Amino acid sequence: MELEKLFSSEKIGNVKIKNRIVRSATYTHAATDDGHVSDLLIKYHTDLAKGGVGLIITGITTIDKVGNIATGQTCLYDDSYVEGQKKLVKAVHEYSDVKIAPQLSHSGRQGRTSIAPSAITFKEGDRMPKELTNEEVKVVINNFINAGRRAYESGYDMVQLNAAHGWLLCNFLSPFTNKRSDEFGGNTQNRMRILVDIYNGIVDKVGKNFPITVKLQTQDFVEGGLTLEEGKLIAKGLVDLGFAAIEPSGGSAEIARLFRISYPAAKVQSQEDENYFLPAVKVLKPVMKDSKLILMGGVRNPLTAEKLLQENTTDFIAMSRPLICEPNLPNRWKDGDLSPPLCNSCNSCFFSTGSGSLECTVKEKLVQERLNK
Repeated sequence: MELEKLFSSEKIGNVKIKNRIVRSATYTHAATDDGHVSDLLIKYHTDLAKGGVGLIITGITTIDKVGNIATGQTCLYDDSYVEGQKKLVKAVHEYSDVKIAPQLSHSGRQGRTSIAPSAITFKEGDRMPKELTNEEVKVVINNFINAGRRAYESGYDMVQLNAAHGWLLCNFLSPFTNKRSDEFGGNTQNRMRILVDIYNGIVDKVGKNFPITVKLQTQDFVEGGLTLEEGKLIAKGLVDLGFAAIEPSGGSAEIARLFRISYPAAKVQSQEDENYFLPAVKVLKPVMKDSKLILMGGVRNPLTAEKLLQENTTDFIAMSRPLICEPNLPNRWKDGDLSPPLCNSCNSCFFSTGSGSLECTVKEKLVQERLNK
C-alpha cells in the first residue's frame, strides 16, 4: 500500500502543509532558563524539519510569567522574546517548506503559582488555586492575544491554543474545574467564552489570514467533567467562529493519577485502541466544515494512518514520542520503509527533562532489538 494520502499536501486555513504529518506539541526543556530560544532548541526543531514532518507545533509557550511551569520552557510574554523566535522560525523554514506554530499556553491549576477559574483543590499536592477575578480573566485573555501577535511578528505560520490536559484554558472549558457564575462560567457558551475572546482578539491584532488552531479538551474521563457530547458542541462553536484546525484530546495527569481513571494510552488490539482519540475524531468530523481535524494519540502504523486519511476520517495525523526517538521517521516512511516506529511508548523520554533536554533514553536498545528480530 502506497502512502499517497499521507504524503499529499493539504491546507490549514490558507497555509499549505506539504504532507499530513504533524509533530504534536511537546515540552523539550531546551530553551534558556528564562525562556529564550537557544541553539539547542533550534537544533531540536531543525532535526524534526530535516526528518520530513509537514508541520511542527512547538512545546508549551507561556503567555505570562504566572503561566510558566518550568525552566527551559519557551516564552512569548514580552517583545524581548521575538528576536530569538524569529531565528527559530527562519531556521525551520530553511528545510523543505516545513511549517511551524507555537503552542500558546498557561499552566493554570497545574502551575507553580496556581490560578484557576474556580477555587477547587488541585488534588496533586493538595493545593488550592487562586480563583481569578473577572478583571484578572480579561488580563489573561489580553496576554494570550499579545502572545499571538508576537507569534505573528516572529514569522510563525499559525498558532495553536492549548486548551487540553488540565491547563488553564481547559480549566475554563470543564464543568469539573469551572464553577463560576459570571460570563466565563455556567453553560457551555460561557465556559468557552475565553477561547472566543482570545480568537477574536488575535484576529483583531493580525487579521484573518493567520490561522488559529486549538488542542481541544473533548472529554475529562471523570464524573462531573466534560463529556464528548459537550466537547462536540464546543468544537462546533469554535469551527463556526473560524478556528482553522482542531486537535482533539482529553483527560489530564491529575485525573489519571489521583482519581485512578484509566488515561488513554497506546495499544495495538484494534484501530480504535491503537489511535485512542479516534472515537473523538469520528464524533467531531461531521461538524468540521472547512476546518481541519488532527488525529493525535497512539498513531504508530503508517498504513492505518493512510487508511484513515483515505476514508476522510481525519485530515492530519500527529505524533510526538515516535519523533522524539526518530526525527527522520516521516522520511523513512516516504522512502518505503513502512515498519512501525522504534518507539514503544515506554515514556522514558518524559523523565529525561528532569536533568536535560527531551530525548529518548533507550533508543540504542530499541535499535538493537529491531536488528535482532
